[in-house]
Amino acid sequence: MADDHKPQEPDDAGQEHFSDEDLEAALSQFEEELAASSAQSSQEDESPQAPESSAAAGQQGAAASADAGQDNPGALADQTEADLAALGLAESSFDDELQGLIGNKAKVAALVTRLASGRLLAAFCQLSDIAAVCVGSDQGAVAFLHNLDGDSPEAAAKDLTTVVSGMAAVLTVNRADKLDSTLYLHGEPGQTFAPPVLFSFTPPFLEDLMLGIGAVDDLKQEGYTLIDTASMDRDQAMQVIAEHTRYGRGGPSIQ
Repeated sequence: MADDHKPQEPDDAGQEHFSDEDLEAALSQFEEELAASSAQSSQEDESPQAPESSAAAGQQGAAASADAGQDNPGALADQTEADLAALGLAESSFDDELQGLIGNKAKVAALVTRLASGRLLAAFCQLSDIAAVCVGSDQGAVAFLHNLDGDSPEAAAKDLTTVVSGMAAVLTVNRADKLDSTLYLHGEPGQTFAPPVLFSFTPPFLEDLMLGIGAVDDLKQEGYTLIDTASMDRDQAMQVIAEHTRYGRGGPSIQ
């Protein structure tokens, strides 16, 4: 009967037992899986850091540039002045072109005279306070005016023919691609000329320049002498006029 109360031993026939070899193999496999998972996580973490590295490099470059500007303020100031000068030049060029298109500023204006000497015409312009570049030719000397704003060309024609009494001049102006030519005498406008008529009795270079083909400076290559009124003062202008003055029975005359 004592045997009936003895605890029964568990039946180990259906139970699994891990040997030391099985345990070591399982641990080894777990370590391999853990290592592979760690490597993959490291790669994923490193991928998005590339842009951050680029951004960091850009920030370092900007900081270096700022430091360079602080270290050399003169160079930074020079660059700033150059940029402002270029901007001002571009704005000025745009304004001039715009004023020319709407007719507030002439594209080109010239005074055509019967004088042969460009130097003599420059002297007369200097005494009349007219800024211009003068060119002489057998068909008449021409003064290309510097001041093209508003009615400045008309004022120049009035001043020249008033200061030089008895001298006539034809003012030709290109405004908004429209040519107007008017004869001035004693400071007053008179007869007008159509472009074909004007160009029939004026120097051959005038037509191209009035139509905007080429520049006044290009005349140097053709052998013409350009005289800027700024190159002489009042005394020099009077000397030039004296050199071209001839005295006769009818009084002094300009040649």
